[in-house]
Amino acid sequence: MISTNLKRLRKNHQYTQEDVAEKINVSRQSVAKWENGESTPDIDSCVKLAKLYNVRIDDLVNHSEEESGIVVPPKGKHFFGAAVVGERGQIVIPKEAREIFNIKVGDKLLILGDEERGIGIVHQRDLINFVGSIGIARKEE
Repeated sequence: MISTNLKRLRKNHQYTQEDVAEKINVSRQSVAKWENGESTPDIDSCVKLAKLYNVRIDDLVNHSEEESGIVVPPKGKHFFGAAVVGERGQIVIPKEAREIFNIKVGDKLLILGDEERGIGIVHQRDLINFVGSIGIARKEE
């Protein structure tokens, strides 16, 4: 998996193997061997590669585009799969999403929409915190 991820990320960022080698201070041959699966980068190189590509180390090493159907996501971005809309418009938020965003039973989620960009779901506490921080910033001006 890591070899496929390294090659895909390099191409997505439009880097050559030489570019990557220079940016993380290794030889071009090392980058080529990692991408061909002949060897794997050490942990220090993985840290540098994850930082270079703005991805989590776990995703760099373990993400499977074949299983998920998507390329390695940028750090902080998630794809939780698809939700089926029920008869009354209800959806089930995947467990991993609930855990990452600390969504509990009884929490209020705001449904926002933009006709060009789609629907977004925001936890009410996050919007309140955001609005509160804007209010503080304006008072300080």
